[in-house]
Amino acid sequence: MGKTDSPYTLQIFVMQGIWGIFMALLQHAVAVAREYLWGFPMLALLFGTHLYFTFHLGFIQKKIPLGIRLSLTGTKNQEKDQVTPYSALATALAATIGTGNIVGISTAIAIGGPGAVFWCWLTGVFGIATCYAECYLSIRYRVRRTDSTFAGGPMYILDRRLKKRKLAAAFAVCTLLASFGIGSSVQSYSIRTALQHQITVSPHLVGMAVGGLAGIIIIGGNSQIAKVCMWLVPLMSAFYVGGCLYIIGRNRAVLPETLALILSSAVCPKAVAGGCTGGALLLGIQTGVSRGLFTNEAGLGSIPMVAATAASSSDSPKEAAVRQALISMTGPFWDTVVLCAITGIAAVGSMVSHPQEYRGVAPENMCFVAFRELPVGGEWMLSISLTLFAFATIIGWNVYGTCAVRYLWGEAGVRVYQVAYMFFAYLGAVLSMELVWGISDLLNSLMALPNLLCLWMLRGEIATDCGKGTDKTSKKK
Repeated sequence: MGKTDSPYTLQIFVMQGIWGIFMALLQHAVAVAREYLWGFPMLALLFGTHLYFTFHLGFIQKKIPLGIRLSLTGTKNQEKDQVTPYSALATALAATIGTGNIVGISTAIAIGGPGAVFWCWLTGVFGIATCYAECYLSIRYRVRRTDSTFAGGPMYILDRRLKKRKLAAAFAVCTLLASFGIGSSVQSYSIRTALQHQITVSPHLVGMAVGGLAGIIIIGGNSQIAKVCMWLVPLMSAFYVGGCLYIIGRNRAVLPETLALILSSAVCPKAVAGGCTGGALLLGIQTGVSRGLFTNEAGLGSIPMVAATAASSSDSPKEAAVRQALISMTGPFWDTVVLCAITGIAAVGSMVSHPQEYRGVAPENMCFVAFRELPVGGEWMLSISLTLFAFATIIGWNVYGTCAVRYLWGEAGVRVYQVAYMFFAYLGAVLSMELVWGISDLLNSLMALPNLLCLWMLRGEIATDCGKGTDKTSKKK
């Protein structure tokens, strides 16, 4: 019996070894490609685009108050199942406000120092202009579907305006695959991790619960997702921000020192022996900028897809594009300029007040140390916040994937995609996500390149219409 089984056992052993080598090589290749695409060239391209449109559009950021007011006004003559401007913004925020706003910021501080908070915040400020530009184009060249709803995004701009259909299809495929990764499975893994930080729970149970709850919502389509996001985003944000403000208030005695440390570290990190160190400065800038770009998604091409679904009161495509672009550009403001700043100040303030509590703590757990300052259930509150943020990202990213599917295969592919999306939500809770996270990051960077091509090729068109449209919208208000 042993002689008969030996060749078979040896064959299995060899196959397992080959599979292990293949996976290791694949993971290394993905890591190298991700490091290259998310390295200095991509960061410089994105941040450079933010700077360019900030000045090219006459510092459009000054119209943030107008965008906020417009987001709170209704839409006349809205048809059934159409998405309102505010719910489109809420859906975009659901997808962008995630665990990166919490764990990502504390990790950025651990790696790049307190100054990373400033660079993350600055990226959000300048990213507002790019968000306006990409959303303007997306709405300008969106299509009206047979059910009176709208569809748009970089793939429609590439197809309808620039006649680059292969590149449009490539963007849609990257969006589709990224939605299974960073949109579904990675977020489900984050929920499992957050819950297991507090209780012992089966990963399979978490996966089934997340997939089932998400399925109940996404099966109703974009309008149903938008309705849920309208109350979920403000609720979860207020819940989390309340905890952060308590931490800031508790450490208010060191608030001036905290702000001074963030600003001084942003321009002159201190070496161990004293004096400025250029390496630390570059690391702080790179860490803060990359975290800011990743969390607010300005320039990646995702936000324009949900912005294009919003109904409009105007019959003029240009006026509708300007109005919704003003509303959508408030997304990076809330996500990065407000939320990430509050998180960073709370975290750094806690570190300044209780440095001994952070010794030997893993970067991803530093946020839990800060929330221990709450009088009751601080770690539970943070775990709930992480769970809500990740779940919101799951349902928000489904809109992006659905837009890609509709462009590639029409309505016929949507139901199949929704089922697959729920299945990946289950898989995320039960499998290791290291490789999936790497592939998702890679796909995100590949989404950014076609979108940035649209922005640069049509930059003159955006500038011309922006100057006329915003003035007209302002007069109406």
